[in-house]
Amino acid sequence: MAHNNKIIAAALSLFDPSSVAIIGASDDANKVGGRPIHYMLKFGYTGTILPINPKRESVQGLRCYCDLAALDSVPDVAIIAVSGLAAVEAIKACALLGVKTAVVMASGFAETGASGRQLQNELVDFARHHGMRLIGPNAQGIANFANGAVLNFSTMFMEVAPADGPIAIVSQSGAASVMPYALLREQGYGVRYLAATGNDADLGVSELTRVLVEDPHIRLILVYVETLSNPHLLAEAAQIARQNGCRIVLLKGGVSHKGAAAAASHTGAMVGQDGALDGFLDKHGIWRAHDIHELINAAPLYLGGFAPRAGRTVVMSHSGAVGVLCADAAERVGLPLTELAMPTLERLKGLIPDFASAANPLDLTAALLGNGGMFPAVLDVLGQDPQADMFLIGIPVAGPGYDVPGLAQITARFMHHIGKPVVMTAPQADVRAQFQQAGVPCFRNESEAISALRQYARHCQWQGSTLAAPSSAVVTSYAGLLDEADSLALLAGAGVPVVEHRVCHDADSAARIAAEFGDRIVVKGCAAQIPHKSEHGLVHLNLADPRAVQGAARLCLSALDKLGVPHGRLVVARSVKGLHEFMLGVVVDPLFGPLVVIGEGGTLVEIRNDTVSLLAPFTEAQALQTIDRLRIAPVLKGARGQPSLDANALARAAVALGDFALQHQANLLSVDINPVMVMADGVVAVDAVIEYREAP
Repeated sequence: MAHNNKIIAAALSLFDPSSVAIIGASDDANKVGGRPIHYMLKFGYTGTILPINPKRESVQGLRCYCDLAALDSVPDVAIIAVSGLAAVEAIKACALLGVKTAVVMASGFAETGASGRQLQNELVDFARHHGMRLIGPNAQGIANFANGAVLNFSTMFMEVAPADGPIAIVSQSGAASVMPYALLREQGYGVRYLAATGNDADLGVSELTRVLVEDPHIRLILVYVETLSNPHLLAEAAQIARQNGCRIVLLKGGVSHKGAAAAASHTGAMVGQDGALDGFLDKHGIWRAHDIHELINAAPLYLGGFAPRAGRTVVMSHSGAVGVLCADAAERVGLPLTELAMPTLERLKGLIPDFASAANPLDLTAALLGNGGMFPAVLDVLGQDPQADMFLIGIPVAGPGYDVPGLAQITARFMHHIGKPVVMTAPQADVRAQFQQAGVPCFRNESEAISALRQYARHCQWQGSTLAAPSSAVVTSYAGLLDEADSLALLAGAGVPVVEHRVCHDADSAARIAAEFGDRIVVKGCAAQIPHKSEHGLVHLNLADPRAVQGAARLCLSALDKLGVPHGRLVVARSVKGLHEFMLGVVVDPLFGPLVVIGEGGTLVEIRNDTVSLLAPFTEAQALQTIDRLRIAPVLKGARGQPSLDANALARAAVALGDFALQHQANLLSVDINPVMVMADGVVAVDAVIEYREAP
């Protein structure tokens, strides 16, 4: 925590510096060393601006200093706007002088290769040793539009005027910081903080997000990353954000590499590093956007702050087509539309034309044109429905005869009176402008509005997880792949239900075990170096008697011998027939830790690719919520006359697997349990492969 306090102190001076030195200061506002000075002068920065350039006596009307030594005091922040060796020397000089933070706009470091990365690391170490923190290198810079401390060289603020507001943007990329800024400003929303951290060598995205979440005026933080470092700080920021009524939305650029194709477990190949990020964000209540549009689309709802409850939505328009389009969009993204209560329907029938539909979506028809009192009366009735959580009002066409300013004011009053999310859609910019001016969130079309409502409702329903990891870490002597017998034994000890089985080394012993188990026996050849047994004739199912078991055992031992495993083992198990096959798996991500994967199992698991994931630890309730996102989830509830399956048992097995992975994460690589037979009462893991790191 002391380390975090130091980070916060350094970054606070960055966003509210009493003085800023610009090394490489330029009189030209269109150059990197001139633009921050221009911005600070233009946007009202009241601190001291200290241009440094040995070739000039003044810069943009300010006294210019020949070097840092010529300054009368130590600046809080220094902007490094020189390149090459001059940048390296400037960073070291700032650190030696006692500057708190340096914004390094110079490039030529880690982004250029190994030698550049080594130089960057050396500079970070040097700066930290002398108590200085770095933004960058290769950084576009930061901005605080509340106080005019715009230490940034982007041209965007020359084109799109800033305005203070409850939004912060933190990005590794310069372009990905100003694109959402421009889109938000176009819609009239203010942005207080903007940071583009470049190489993220020291004070990066996670650190700055952790700092900015402390501002009680910030309601929404938009984050862009290409690589994520220090996830524990981002997790801490997310927890504080939830407490402060702030939300974090993150967009990751770049396609991650999948797990190694040669891994014994298919889980890593199916999930990859990107899946681990999904699990991390889900766990900590951070919404993941998939493009710049989704990053900002729900911003007006976050800023409104009205609670969406269960997210059940009412759609009202004077066009039946709008209602149909909204219903289609809602079904696509999984937004529930409200089933209006019978008293609501009865009251509506007295307000709308006989030929109009009183169901949800509600069609007021063109009668709205000649009946100004219908709109507020219908809203009042809808607002009283106990299951109406959010509202979408469509205005597909307006012109002479439509009192658009009046409709906007009525909608705004309704929204504030009921204290629930309300949005409107209109293709006409002048119509949207009237509603925007009244404070109603506006969208150009139904799909954007429905997606924003769904995102906002689901995001607000997330509580995040504060579960602590199990305290008893285990370091085992295992290395490499384990065979099925050892894997099942470890999982059974961890509380994962496994099939009843015995292990032996010869056909006669297999026959004796079968006699104890009765009919319907499974025999498998067991060897760590042969994880995919069915491909090599090492799996024999539904054996009816000891003689059949004996024959199958001999075939397995012979196959193992031919595969170079002369002393292989046999697993003799009771045959288990589940109502459906699922899979459980673990990938231990080096950054995020153990990720538990749940999905449809069987031999086609990679083809169907129906999986969800959770970052351990998690609760049974969280596992159930996540399982419900599977495409196959309706089968668990009972489909086409089939009995329902024991989803709770599947969730409990996932929790036990997550706890096992946490205890073993020091040297665990992956776990693959497939199939997991799910029955009406209980689950049973039938096959498993565990892989540990090889001993160094």
